[in-house]
Order: sequence, then structure tokens, then C-alpha cells
Amino acid sequence: MTAVGIAPSAPQGAADRQLSFDRKRGGRHVALSSPGFLVGLVGSGIGPSLSPPLHEREAEELGVRYLYRRLDLDRLQMPPTAVGELLAAVRLAGYDGLNITHPCKQVVLEHLDELSPAAAELGAVNTVVLRGGRAIGHNTDWSGFAHAFDRGLPDVARDRVVLLGAGGAGSAVAHALLTCGVGHLTVLDVNAQRAGAVAAAVSSRFGAGRASGGDLTGLPQAMASADGLVHATPTGMAAHPGLPLPAELLQPRMWVADVVYRPLQTQLVRTAAALGCRVLDGGGMAVFQAVDSFRLFTGLEPDAGRMLAHFAELVERSAGDVSVD
Repeated sequence: MTAVGIAPSAPQGAADRQLSFDRKRGGRHVALSSPGFLVGLVGSGIGPSLSPPLHEREAEELGVRYLYRRLDLDRLQMPPTAVGELLAAVRLAGYDGLNITHPCKQVVLEHLDELSPAAAELGAVNTVVLRGGRAIGHNTDWSGFAHAFDRGLPDVARDRVVLLGAGGAGSAVAHALLTCGVGHLTVLDVNAQRAGAVAAAVSSRFGAGRASGGDLTGLPQAMASADGLVHATPTGMAAHPGLPLPAELLQPRMWVADVVYRPLQTQLVRTAAALGCRVLDGGGMAVFQAVDSFRLFTGLEPDAGRMLAHFAELVERSAGDVSVD
């Protein structure tokens, strides 16, 4: 293949190799002798992604040289099925890891040497660590939501929860919710078969009867007895504005979490907050999956609070963009 935009402008070696940048910003100096990391993001339409500046800013704060490159399939004119070819190219180029986003989270599986337990269970990978000649797939989407949920809504009732959306994000969130102690999860989607598959998968892992699935006709009944709602569809994004469910199904006693983060204040979050519901926006999941990925790539401990603050700045600056990793 033609490795357009893949190879960095300096030779690679071990983690202490010299990367092609030495920057000074806001009084922070990244010394050339500091460890260096080269990572990338693979997906389609990822030009507006916030992952590169989020990762690079945290690396600067830690005094680490860190280059994060966008490997956009659209710009490279490559189909999702070419992800294996792309993975081979970045391994030769000396990358330390990749974040994987739509539409490659499942396609990449067959090209990896090993999967973490969570990635194997979820059948999806969003983080690939390249180390010791091996490509190891991880899923930090679920752990990102779990950290955000426990941090933002630590003491809410979790007996009965409704999950709206059974796509890639919904599958990860379902795993996270049962990990966080939800008693029973009702998974609802426009595609009842997809919702049923997610419910069956988490029930097989966490215990029979822990989840059920269905289409959106079951939403009123499920919401009537729910302690909380998690929304995991594209509705509410800048390109897909609106509410994902009738506002009258929300009640002040409920808590509401949204995985959409651009904008942070979706119509669902605003409507639920106005009703008196406790709310959690999608920023936490986006940041904590990045926190976990950064840790896997570098072996260093990032400052989650600092990354949350920087993420909020980035979202505010890029309000018109709609890319979601």
C-alpha cells in the first residue's frame, strides 16, 4: 500500500526515540530526552476529532513527547476492510498504538494478536497497543462510561435502568452498567433483534435475567418503573438535533445520562435537568476512555481532572464540528 500520511518525519526505535517535534506552550517545555510516543486514530471522517489535542496536551503536562496522528480512511481513500493493511503499515512505522473508531471497531479484530477480556466479550476494539511485536486490542469505551458514571452519579438508584440504543456505544454501555451494579437493564432500539442480542450477551456474562431487549414500543412501560435512563443513539448530536424520546416519559425522580458529547448540553440533558432530574453529559465517557487509552499507550498515569477541563475547552472551541470517536 502507499502509506500516505502514516510515516512520521523522524526514524523510530524504542520508546525513547526522537520524535519530530519539540514544543513549548504555556510555559511547558518538552525536552528532547524525554520518552516519546507515536499513536494514531483510525476511522472515517475523523478530521474534527478531539482525541489528538486531548492526548497531546496531557502528554505536554506530563513532560512527555507524544505525537497523535489522524489516519482518516476517507482522506487515504481506503475502505474499512483495509484496516489490516493500515495496521501492518503503522507497525512498520514504529507506532506505539492506535485508537480505533467507526467503522473499524469490529473489522480490526481479525488482524490482532490478542484481545483483552473486555474486548473479547464485547467483540469490539477501540484501542490497540503495539508492543513487543504484538498488536493487543482493548476496549476502553465501557470503562470510560463506567468511570464517568461512578464519578458523576455515584449514589443513584440502580435497580431498573433503561438503555436507549444498542449499537456499538450501547453495547459497551450495557457492559458498563451491569459492571456498576445495575439490577436489571432494559435495552431498547429501533432494531429489536439488535437490542435482544445486546441483552442476551450481557445476561450471559452477568447472570440470566439481568437484561432484556426490545423495540421502542416498550419505552413507555419501561420508563414508568425505571430509576434512570442512558441514551446511546446519535440523536442530540449537532447533525441530529432533537429528543430521543417523548419528554413526558421523563420524571423528576429519575437520573439521565447521555453519551453524546457534541454538544455537551444536548436537548435531552437540558430537558431532563429542567425537570429536576440528575443528569450526566457525554463528556465524561469521552474523556475517561481517552484516559484509559493514554495509560495503555504510555504506562503513565494521566490526570483525569485536568483532561476533563481541557476537553471542555476543546468542545467549546469546536462547537460546530460533529465527529465522535
